[in-house]
Amino acid sequence: MPSLLRLLAVIAILCAVVYGGLYSLAHYVQPTPRQISVSIPPDKFFKNR
Repeated sequence: MPSLLRLLAVIAILCAVVYGGLYSLAHYVQPTPRQISVSIPPDKFFKNR
């Protein structure tokens, strides 16, 4: 039983580290906005009948 508790504790610590990393990336890293242009071929505007 102690090895099961040790395993669960290690898994809980790893989950906490991953969650903390995701939280810090989501709240402290700001993406830089940039302009995107996509060319669409003219045949995409018309339906094929």
